[in-house]
Amino acid sequence: MLILIAGPYRSGTNNDPELMKQNLEKLESAALPLFKKGHIPFIGEWIALPLIKLAGSKKTGDKVWEEIQYPVAHRMLEKCDAILRLDGSSKGADEDVRKAKEKGLKIYYRLEDVPDPE
Repeated sequence: MLILIAGPYRSGTNNDPELMKQNLEKLESAALPLFKKGHIPFIGEWIALPLIKLAGSKKTGDKVWEEIQYPVAHRMLEKCDAILRLDGSSKGADEDVRKAKEKGLKIYYRLEDVPDPE
């Protein structure tokens, strides 16, 4: 399965780059275990952050940032089979889950709950 890993990235950081980096590392910590289980992990920031930079964003949360950050994950949901929603408060991740449920995608809240491929 192609699985979107969703959780806090910007939430609770007050846009502190170091805290955002730590949040990204937490998201990424689930990627290798998902891959080793036989799935393809995906984190929206892996695509959004380079695009945001290329588009000329000057700071987190500016107009360019907002135009790209969340739409990347929402567009990827069209291709994903499931979401792994990690712990932590995040409006963006909650919106990803809401949209995924509308599409009938599987939602997992623990890595252990993601099944091995058949």
